[in-house]
Amino acid sequence: MKNARARRGLEMIPEWYEIPVFYFSNPNPIYSDGDVVPYPWATEELDFELEVAVVIGKEGRDIPVHLADEHIAGFTIMNDWSARDLQREEMKVGLGPAKGKDFATSLGPALTTPDELADRAERTANGTRYDLGMIARIDGGEISRGTLKDLYWTFAQMISHASRDCTLYPDEVIGSGTVGTGCLLELGLPWLEPGQTVELEVERLGVLRNTIGRY
Repeated sequence: MKNARARRGLEMIPEWYEIPVFYFSNPNPIYSDGDVVPYPWATEELDFELEVAVVIGKEGRDIPVHLADEHIAGFTIMNDWSARDLQREEMKVGLGPAKGKDFATSLGPALTTPDELADRAERTANGTRYDLGMIARIDGGEISRGTLKDLYWTFAQMISHASRDCTLYPDEVIGSGTVGTGCLLELGLPWLEPGQTVELEVERLGVLRNTIGRY
């Protein structure tokens, strides 16, 4: 967010540092590793987002931060595909994103449990942080490299906030948000086109690959 706003000459929103704001997305158009993701006909600015997602494993409501990590069943790679032109118009209205996001989400290639990442975990008062390298490639060429430990909010803080006055259920998915430089919007690179392959790699979690389908 900071990188993307800076490219437009904008300062960061102070409220971003006060609460882990999130949005609800469409749970139906989910794609796996190796799937072809259809290019949305209404956009000319298709982007990817390199993220890690947690899958909830235990039901909970009003979960305190110090217990939130116990509700994580595992971690997986997430590509939060984004139509930037549609998203830009929606956000002007003060709502969304909606159609800029709801056409596709990729998850995979597997679910990695917290105990498998114990040697890369740092426990803090605000939840566990994980030191996992993250790389994005387009058609085999690396364009982005970052680390999960740079998240401003921990997954524990995200889970605690999401569960406030609301029950979280097993199998719900919460994305981390984009790792720094983990999308074309931040990098100022050309938008994705049909036929290109996006490859997202996260240490210990594997590689998530998807080719963009034709119109």
